[in-house]
Amino acid sequence: MKTAAQLVRLKSVQNQQVHSIAPEQTVLEALQIMAEKNVGALPVIEHGQVVGVFSERDYARKLVLQGRSSVGTSVRTVMSAPVVTADSQQSIDRCMEVMTDSHLRHLPVLDNGQLMGLLSIGDLVKEAIVEQADLIRQLEHYIRGH
Repeated sequence: MKTAAQLVRLKSVQNQQVHSIAPEQTVLEALQIMAEKNVGALPVIEHGQVVGVFSERDYARKLVLQGRSSVGTSVRTVMSAPVVTADSQQSIDRCMEVMTDSHLRHLPVLDNGQLMGLLSIGDLVKEAIVEQADLIRQLEHYIRGH
C-alpha cells in the first residue's frame, strides 16, 4: 500500500507542482491562477503554513450563491478552514477515508508540517484502480499456478 508521499511523487512532473495563494489575495486572483494552471483548488498559505483550501466549490457556494464579488472578496473570507491535511506517511486508504468522511475533493499532504503536494479524489481513485488490477493479476497467477 502506497503512502500519500509516494502518490504525490508519482504524479506527472507538471501535476507535482503545487500552486497556492495567500489569504489576503482576492478570489478573482485565485480564480485566475486556477484557470491558468487548470486546477480545481489552491492551498492557502500564510507564514509558510497551510491555513485553508480555496476550491471551485467554495467559489460556487460561498461567493456566487451569496451574491458576493470575486473582485473585492479575500480568499480568507471564503476558504475552507480549518484545513484537513494528510501526513506524508499516511496510507492511500487512510487518505481516502479522511476525504470521504470530511466530504473533501482535495487533500494537502504535509511532510514535517510543510506542504509537499495536493491530492485529489481522482488521484486516489486512479491509484485504487491500479492496486486492484494488480491484486487481480496476482490472484489469477496464483489460481493458474504460474
